[in-house]
Amino acid sequence: MAAPSDPALPANPLNAARQVFGHVRYENLVAGLSGGVISTLVLHPLDLVKIRFAVSDGLELRPKYRGIVHCLATVWQREGLRGLYQGVTPNMWGAGASWGLYFFFYNAVKAYKKEGRAEDLSAVEHLLSAAGAGALTLCFTNPIWVTKTRLVLQYDAGIDSSKRQYRGMFHALGKIYRNEGIPGLYKGFVPGLLGTSHGALQFMAYEELKMEYNKYLNRPSDTKLGTLEYITMAALSKIFAVSTTYPYQVVRARLQDQHNRYTGVLDVISRTWRKEGVQGFYKGIVPNIIRVTPACCITFVVYEKVSHFLLDFRKHRD
Repeated sequence: MAAPSDPALPANPLNAARQVFGHVRYENLVAGLSGGVISTLVLHPLDLVKIRFAVSDGLELRPKYRGIVHCLATVWQREGLRGLYQGVTPNMWGAGASWGLYFFFYNAVKAYKKEGRAEDLSAVEHLLSAAGAGALTLCFTNPIWVTKTRLVLQYDAGIDSSKRQYRGMFHALGKIYRNEGIPGLYKGFVPGLLGTSHGALQFMAYEELKMEYNKYLNRPSDTKLGTLEYITMAALSKIFAVSTTYPYQVVRARLQDQHNRYTGVLDVISRTWRKEGVQGFYKGIVPNIIRVTPACCITFVVYEKVSHFLLDFRKHRD
């Protein structure tokens, strides 16, 4: 295969795609999927709390919660364990697919950019690689996130099944498609694209922290770290990304909500700002940080351990 800088190689998207996908490794897909599924199963109730707070815009039909613990207790009392795990199926599918595809695309693009180079990628190159991986991943997974939001926002669904608008993930996907078409399945796609900046910032910070840490210890930049070191890097990078990009998640959740109607991103932003001020764009951020930080740590540790195991297995096999 010609190197990326070879002048004999025609500069067209097809050749670029061939070179990028020449670097794909199923190990990255399996490892990312494993991390996403495990972290989702452990922490889904906090995701439910985050979404309910994010859409709390004053509509009378919405339950009123005084805080995270009160919300969890109320859902448990009214709907039981099933209520706390409303939307877990699409969340598990979505998180597994998202993390799997994200690591899959990210490592392929990163390997393509690094081909033939001795030096490490720069922070900007990590940022752009992660942003591209996020955009590709969202194209596949946005319908799953719409169904998760709709299922999570079925208030009191655990008491009387006849009140449920959606019976489950596939029923929701079919009903949304029949009633709202493809646009319904891709509600929140635009703020979701903006949200790729979240993953891009997180991965850039994660990669830079690992490299700087290894440099500080005078080790090669790709040296395998310990579990506690991976947890620290993942937590710091996640808190940085969440603090920077959280408002887009509120906008996205409100667009996907079945109980209110917005004409688009600008309508959500203007109405939220007018009625709730800047605080409206940060509703649910505390349960989100409490949920996503350990979720990110679990995901990254599982990913690193599984990917190293599978890649080492490939080396020994080859």
